[in-house]
Amino acid sequence: MYKTVEIGYHPKASDMAAAIERAANELAAQGYRVVSFSVTGSAKAIILAERESDDAPAEGVEHEQ
Repeated sequence: MYKTVEIGYHPKASDMAAAIERAANELAAQGYRVVSFSVTGSAKAIILAERESDDAPAEGVEHEQ
């Protein structure tokens, strides 16, 4: 199972990197593995993650705006 998470507006690269890292760690804690991410021209990002095990129930991830 795949999941996408949007990371809100972060115009500074260091802030964007920290936001992506936080979201990736939250996803990992929920049993997901980050497959890919993309930073948009509007200083937002989209993370694609895959569930490592189908045994764990799906949970929401808080994303930054």
